[in-house]
Amino acid sequence: MTFNDNAKPAKTGILSTLGDFARNRRGVAAIEFAIIAPILFAMYFLTLEFGQAIDVNKKVSRAANMAGDLIAQQPSITAGEIDAIMKIGGAIMKPYNRSTPTLTLTAIQVTDERNPKVQVVWSRELKNGTASAGLKEGSTTTLPPELEIKGAFYIRATVSLGYKPILTWSKDGAKSAGLTAMAGLDNLQMSERFHLRPRMSSTIPCDDC
Repeated sequence: MTFNDNAKPAKTGILSTLGDFARNRRGVAAIEFAIIAPILFAMYFLTLEFGQAIDVNKKVSRAANMAGDLIAQQPSITAGEIDAIMKIGGAIMKPYNRSTPTLTLTAIQVTDERNPKVQVVWSRELKNGTASAGLKEGSTTTLPPELEIKGAFYIRATVSLGYKPILTWSKDGAKSAGLTAMAGLDNLQMSERFHLRPRMSSTIPCDDC
């Protein structure tokens, strides 16, 4: 019987498997892809989502400015005309349609008194696609301090929107249970407000508001 001193013991068991796996470049590439791919996909969708959110936020500002400016150009107006203008403002949000904006147009008068009051002359609101009366006529409201000028008249246009990211949105309205929902990012509040002075007259009455 002869013995070969140069013979090496055969690798067996888990050490052999790990060794083969380490030498297999395809296995390494698969692991790298499994680690990197989710990060790349997440970065892509987040970039897409941030872009859409910025665009919608700009449209919120545009809708408020447009609606207020159209009212400010009228010497007088009716409730039906105000409602039509608000619906035009809502249409500016298209093609975004995962939630509907709330638009409020309010005429405000600063009384010509020793201690001026800021009062609502008329107000209309568009919420969930339905127009209705807004703030109560004659009620007290607020203005930025620099606008509280005796006898001044303003049109205040306010637009607010609960922005729903596409990653958390469902057509049936079901509550999302993802990480963004847990972080409270499934309903981002966007809003814009403008105060405009009348262009054609000192006030803008609305007899049927």
